[in-house]
Amino acid sequence: MELVDTHCHIQSIGSSIGERHTRELWAKNNELTRKSVVTNAQTAGVSRLIVVGCDLDDSKLACDFVENENNTWASIGIHPHEAKIFANDKEKKQQFAELIKRDKVIAIGECGLDYYYNHSDKEDQLEMLRYQIELATLNKLPIVFHVRDAFTDFWPMFNTFSGVRGVLHSFTDSIENLNIAVSKNLMIGVNGIATFAKQAEQISMYKTIPLENLVLETDAPYLTPIPHRGSINEPKYIKDIAVFMAKLKETTIEEVAKHTTRNAMKLFGMN
Repeated sequence: MELVDTHCHIQSIGSSIGERHTRELWAKNNELTRKSVVTNAQTAGVSRLIVVGCDLDDSKLACDFVENENNTWASIGIHPHEAKIFANDKEKKQQFAELIKRDKVIAIGECGLDYYYNHSDKEDQLEMLRYQIELATLNKLPIVFHVRDAFTDFWPMFNTFSGVRGVLHSFTDSIENLNIAVSKNLMIGVNGIATFAKQAEQISMYKTIPLENLVLETDAPYLTPIPHRGSINEPKYIKDIAVFMAKLKETTIEEVAKHTTRNAMKLFGMN
Protein backbone atom coordinates (compact mmCIF):
# COMPACT_ATOMS: atom_id res chain seq x y z
CA MET A 1 0.00 0.00 0.00
CA GLU A 2 1.37 3.37 -1.09
CA LEU A 3 0.38 6.82 0.19
CA VAL A 4 1.29 10.35 -0.92
CA ASP A 5 1.40 13.54 1.14
CA THR A 6 0.46 16.19 -1.42
CA HIS A 7 1.05 19.16 0.88
CA CYS A 8 3.60 19.66 3.65
CA HIS A 9 6.08 22.33 4.76
CA ILE A 10 9.08 20.33 5.96
CA GLN A 11 11.56 22.67 4.23
CA SER A 12 11.14 25.00 7.23
CA ILE A 13 12.58 22.57 9.78
CA GLY A 14 15.70 24.06 11.34
CA SER A 15 15.71 27.02 8.95
CA SER A 16 16.31 30.66 9.79
CA ILE A 17 14.44 31.94 6.72
CA GLY A 18 11.09 31.24 5.16
CA GLU A 19 7.63 31.29 6.71
CA ARG A 20 8.09 32.36 10.34
CA HIS A 21 5.06 30.72 11.97
CA THR A 22 5.87 27.41 10.33
CA ARG A 23 9.51 27.55 11.49
CA GLU A 24 8.41 28.36 15.03
CA LEU A 25 5.97 25.47 15.15
CA TRP A 26 8.56 22.94 13.95
CA ALA A 27 10.99 24.30 16.57
CA LYS A 28 8.65 23.19 19.36
CA ASN A 29 9.94 19.67 18.73
CA ASN A 30 13.69 20.10 18.41
CA GLU A 31 14.20 16.36 17.98
CA LEU A 32 12.72 16.47 14.48
CA THR A 33 15.00 17.04 11.50
CA ARG A 34 14.16 17.20 7.83
CA LYS A 35 15.80 13.80 7.38
CA SER A 36 13.99 12.16 10.28
CA VAL A 37 10.61 13.46 9.11
CA VAL A 38 11.15 12.02 5.62
CA THR A 39 12.37 8.72 7.08
CA ASN A 40 9.36 8.56 9.41
CA ALA A 41 7.05 9.11 6.45
CA GLN A 42 8.66 6.41 4.34
CA THR A 43 8.52 3.95 7.24
CA ALA A 44 4.78 4.65 7.49
CA GLY A 45 4.26 3.91 3.80
CA VAL A 46 4.17 7.54 2.63
CA SER A 47 6.41 7.14 -0.38
CA ARG A 48 6.14 10.61 -1.97
CA LEU A 49 6.01 14.11 -0.51
CA ILE A 50 5.17 17.46 -2.10
CA VAL A 51 6.89 20.31 -0.26
CA VAL A 52 4.93 23.55 -0.62
CA GLY A 53 6.26 27.11 -0.56
CA CYS A 54 4.33 30.15 0.71
CA ASP A 55 6.58 33.06 -0.28
CA LEU A 56 9.74 33.65 -2.31
CA ASP A 57 12.27 32.56 0.33
CA ASP A 58 10.07 29.67 1.43
CA SER A 59 9.74 28.47 -2.15
CA LYS A 60 13.51 28.69 -2.62
CA LEU A 61 13.90 26.55 0.52
CA ALA A 62 11.50 24.01 -0.93
CA CYS A 63 13.47 23.86 -4.18
CA ASP A 64 16.78 23.46 -2.33
CA PHE A 65 15.37 20.72 -0.13
CA VAL A 66 13.86 18.51 -2.83
CA GLU A 67 16.96 18.67 -5.03
CA ASN A 68 18.84 16.73 -2.35
CA GLU A 69 16.10 14.41 -1.11
CA ASN A 70 14.68 11.43 -2.99
CA ASN A 71 10.92 11.05 -3.45
CA THR A 72 10.20 14.71 -2.71
CA TRP A 73 9.01 17.42 -5.11
CA ALA A 74 8.38 21.16 -4.78
CA SER A 75 5.42 23.44 -5.35
CA ILE A 76 6.36 27.12 -5.41
CA GLY A 77 3.82 29.70 -4.34
CA ILE A 78 2.94 33.09 -2.93
CA HIS A 79 0.31 32.63 -0.24
CA PRO A 80 -2.56 35.15 -0.22
CA HIS A 81 -1.34 36.39 3.16
CA GLU A 82 1.87 37.52 1.42
CA ALA A 83 0.20 39.02 -1.66
CA LYS A 84 0.70 42.62 -0.51
CA ILE A 85 4.48 42.18 -0.66
CA PHE A 86 4.51 40.94 -4.26
CA ALA A 87 1.47 42.34 -6.07
CA ASN A 88 3.16 45.54 -7.25
CA ASP A 89 6.78 44.39 -7.30
CA LYS A 90 7.83 43.27 -10.78
CA GLU A 91 11.33 42.30 -9.64
CA LYS A 92 10.07 39.97 -6.91
CA LYS A 93 7.56 38.45 -9.33
CA GLN A 94 10.34 37.77 -11.81
CA GLN A 95 12.54 36.19 -9.13
CA PHE A 96 9.63 33.95 -8.23
CA ALA A 97 8.97 32.99 -11.85
CA GLU A 98 12.63 32.00 -12.27
CA LEU A 99 12.14 29.22 -9.69
CA ILE A 100 10.07 27.27 -12.22
CA LYS A 101 13.37 26.36 -13.91
CA ARG A 102 14.59 24.55 -10.78
CA ASP A 103 14.68 20.76 -10.75
CA LYS A 104 11.63 18.91 -9.41
CA VAL A 105 9.29 21.89 -9.39
CA ILE A 106 5.98 20.28 -10.30
CA ALA A 107 3.31 22.84 -9.31
CA ILE A 108 2.47 26.45 -8.50
CA GLY A 109 1.03 27.27 -5.08
CA GLU A 110 -0.11 27.51 -2.54
CA CYS A 111 -1.87 30.53 -3.91
CA GLY A 112 -5.38 31.86 -3.80
CA LEU A 113 -7.69 34.00 -1.70
CA ASP A 114 -8.10 34.18 2.07
CA TYR A 115 -10.88 36.51 3.20
CA TYR A 116 -11.01 34.98 6.68
CA TYR A 117 -7.83 36.72 7.82
CA ASN A 118 -7.42 39.37 5.09
CA HIS A 119 -3.71 39.83 5.85
CA SER A 120 -3.48 41.31 2.34
CA ASP A 121 -6.02 43.54 0.57
CA LYS A 122 -8.45 41.72 -1.70
CA GLU A 123 -7.09 43.57 -4.73
CA ASP A 124 -3.55 42.35 -4.03
CA GLN A 125 -4.77 38.81 -3.40
CA LEU A 126 -6.67 38.78 -6.70
CA GLU A 127 -3.65 40.16 -8.56
CA MET A 128 -1.33 37.47 -7.20
CA LEU A 129 -3.88 34.72 -7.85
CA ARG A 130 -4.24 35.90 -11.45
CA TYR A 131 -0.46 36.13 -11.85
CA GLN A 132 0.14 32.61 -10.56
CA ILE A 133 -2.62 31.06 -12.65
CA GLU A 134 -1.11 32.73 -15.71
CA LEU A 135 2.32 31.40 -14.75
CA ALA A 136 0.98 27.89 -14.24
CA THR A 137 -0.95 27.76 -17.51
CA LEU A 138 2.02 29.16 -19.43
CA ASN A 139 4.25 26.43 -18.01
CA LYS A 140 1.58 23.69 -18.07
CA LEU A 141 1.77 23.13 -14.31
CA PRO A 142 -1.02 22.25 -11.87
CA ILE A 143 -1.95 24.67 -9.09
CA VAL A 144 -2.31 24.23 -5.33
CA PHE A 145 -5.17 26.56 -4.41
CA HIS A 146 -5.78 28.06 -0.96
CA VAL A 147 -9.35 29.40 -0.81
CA ARG A 148 -10.95 30.43 2.47
CA ASP A 149 -14.27 32.30 2.68
CA ALA A 150 -13.61 33.54 -0.85
CA PHE A 151 -15.28 31.29 -3.41
CA THR A 152 -17.55 34.14 -4.53
CA ASP A 153 -14.47 35.82 -6.01
CA PHE A 154 -12.47 32.67 -6.70
CA TRP A 155 -14.78 31.01 -9.22
CA PRO A 156 -15.10 34.08 -11.50
CA MET A 157 -11.30 34.37 -11.56
CA PHE A 158 -10.90 30.63 -12.19
CA ASN A 159 -13.44 30.76 -15.01
CA THR A 160 -11.47 33.38 -16.95
CA PHE A 161 -8.88 30.68 -17.71
CA SER A 162 -9.21 27.40 -19.55
CA GLY A 163 -7.46 24.11 -18.95
CA VAL A 164 -6.51 24.87 -15.33
CA ARG A 165 -5.56 21.76 -13.35
CA GLY A 166 -5.16 21.71 -9.63
CA VAL A 167 -6.25 20.91 -6.11
CA LEU A 168 -8.30 22.82 -3.57
CA HIS A 169 -5.95 22.49 -0.61
CA SER A 170 -7.43 21.92 2.87
CA PHE A 171 -10.99 21.96 1.56
CA THR A 172 -13.58 22.57 4.30
CA ASP A 173 -16.30 24.38 2.38
CA SER A 174 -19.83 23.50 1.27
CA ILE A 175 -21.13 20.58 -0.75
CA GLU A 176 -22.20 23.18 -3.32
CA ASN A 177 -18.63 24.37 -3.84
CA LEU A 178 -17.42 20.77 -3.73
CA ASN A 179 -19.77 19.92 -6.60
CA ILE A 180 -18.57 22.93 -8.61
CA ALA A 181 -14.96 21.87 -8.06
CA VAL A 182 -15.68 18.29 -9.12
CA SER A 183 -17.47 19.55 -12.24
CA LYS A 184 -14.26 21.41 -13.11
CA ASN A 185 -12.14 18.27 -12.55
CA LEU A 186 -10.29 19.76 -9.58
CA MET A 187 -8.85 17.54 -6.89
CA ILE A 188 -9.96 17.98 -3.29
CA GLY A 189 -7.23 18.03 -0.63
CA VAL A 190 -8.29 16.47 2.67
CA ASN A 191 -6.16 16.70 5.79
CA GLY A 192 -6.41 16.25 9.55
CA ILE A 193 -9.29 18.72 9.86
CA ALA A 194 -11.61 15.98 8.61
CA THR A 195 -10.73 13.76 11.57
CA PHE A 196 -11.89 16.31 14.13
CA ALA A 197 -14.72 17.99 12.19
CA LYS A 198 -17.91 18.16 14.25
CA GLN A 199 -20.53 19.84 12.04
CA ALA A 200 -22.82 17.34 10.34
CA GLU A 201 -22.79 19.31 7.07
CA GLN A 202 -19.01 19.28 6.92
CA ILE A 203 -18.79 15.56 7.69
CA SER A 204 -21.40 14.91 4.99
CA MET A 205 -19.33 16.96 2.55
CA TYR A 206 -16.22 14.86 3.23
CA LYS A 207 -18.24 11.69 2.72
CA THR A 208 -19.49 13.04 -0.62
CA ILE A 209 -16.04 13.62 -2.15
CA PRO A 210 -15.65 11.17 -5.05
CA LEU A 211 -12.61 8.92 -4.70
CA GLU A 212 -11.69 10.01 -8.22
CA ASN A 213 -11.22 13.58 -6.94
CA LEU A 214 -9.61 12.91 -3.56
CA VAL A 215 -6.00 13.53 -2.57
CA LEU A 216 -4.54 13.39 0.94
CA GLU A 217 -2.34 15.96 2.64
CA THR A 218 -1.04 16.79 6.10
CA ASP A 219 -0.16 20.50 5.86
CA ALA A 220 2.55 19.51 8.35
CA PRO A 221 3.40 20.89 10.86
CA TYR A 222 -0.20 22.13 11.10
CA LEU A 223 -3.57 20.36 11.51
CA THR A 224 -2.46 17.19 13.29
CA PRO A 225 -5.14 14.50 12.88
CA ILE A 226 -6.79 12.47 15.60
CA PRO A 227 -5.42 10.49 17.47
CA HIS A 228 -2.24 12.61 17.51
CA ARG A 229 -3.73 15.98 18.49
CA GLY A 230 -1.33 17.92 20.69
CA SER A 231 1.78 16.81 18.81
CA ILE A 232 3.50 18.37 15.79
CA ASN A 233 2.03 17.08 12.56
CA GLU A 234 4.20 14.99 10.24
CA PRO A 235 3.68 13.42 6.81
CA LYS A 236 3.69 9.99 8.46
CA TYR A 237 0.19 10.76 9.76
CA ILE A 238 -1.27 10.59 6.25
CA LYS A 239 -2.22 7.01 7.09
CA ASP A 240 -4.52 8.20 9.89
CA ILE A 241 -6.33 10.49 7.46
CA ALA A 242 -6.65 7.62 4.99
CA VAL A 243 -8.09 5.36 7.71
CA PHE A 244 -10.63 8.04 8.65
CA MET A 245 -11.74 8.59 5.05
CA ALA A 246 -12.03 4.83 4.47
CA LYS A 247 -14.36 4.46 7.46
CA LEU A 248 -16.36 7.55 6.49
CA LYS A 249 -16.82 6.33 2.92
CA GLU A 250 -17.40 2.72 4.04
CA THR A 251 -14.54 1.30 2.04
CA THR A 252 -11.05 -0.02 2.74
CA ILE A 253 -7.88 1.92 3.39
CA GLU A 254 -6.35 0.04 0.47
CA GLU A 255 -9.02 1.47 -1.82
CA VAL A 256 -8.46 5.00 -0.51
CA ALA A 257 -4.70 4.59 -0.90
CA LYS A 258 -5.05 3.28 -4.45
CA HIS A 259 -7.25 6.15 -5.62
CA THR A 260 -5.48 8.99 -3.81
CA THR A 261 -2.03 7.86 -4.91
CA ARG A 262 -3.18 7.48 -8.50
CA ASN A 263 -4.85 10.90 -8.40
CA ALA A 264 -1.72 12.56 -7.00
CA MET A 265 0.53 10.91 -9.56
CA LYS A 266 -1.75 11.93 -12.41
CA LEU A 267 -2.16 15.55 -11.28
CA PHE A 268 1.44 16.27 -10.33
CA GLY A 269 3.29 13.97 -12.71
CA MET A 270 5.63 12.50 -10.10
CA ASN A 271 7.78 9.60 -11.26
